[in-house]
Amino acid sequence: MLQPKRTQHRKIFRLRSQSKGIATRGALISFGEIGIKALEAGELTARQIEAARRVITRSVKRGGKVWIRVFPDKVLTAKGAEVPMGSGKGAPDKWVTQVKPGKIIFEMAGADPEMMRKALKLAIYKLPIKCKVITPEI
Repeated sequence: MLQPKRTQHRKIFRLRSQSKGIATRGALISFGEIGIKALEAGELTARQIEAARRVITRSVKRGGKVWIRVFPDKVLTAKGAEVPMGSGKGAPDKWVTQVKPGKIIFEMAGADPEMMRKALKLAIYKLPIKCKVITPEI
């Protein structure tokens, strides 16, 4: 699964306000012929990204090329079950990436266009936010 090799701080603030607005960076297809675009803001975990990637590669029978345009670089912490209030922040639990509306999450190229569209449609079911399959505007 995706996670940074090292970080500046072991635990970070939540900063939910960063997910406001629409994406300006990473909002256009740059590498492939078809992609998945986020329609709403949210957080994607490393497990969700990996699950979607596996569905894509398996459904096109390992043909074509897949680009993952997001990287989970933010750690979320969690406390154990039945831990009383206080006693500080919990231990690092999972890695997430914040996604804004308009952000391209996956791109694909090098396979049958209809097969790629079906693969990306299956990958959308693995993601917790609303997305759609798009092609670059010419």
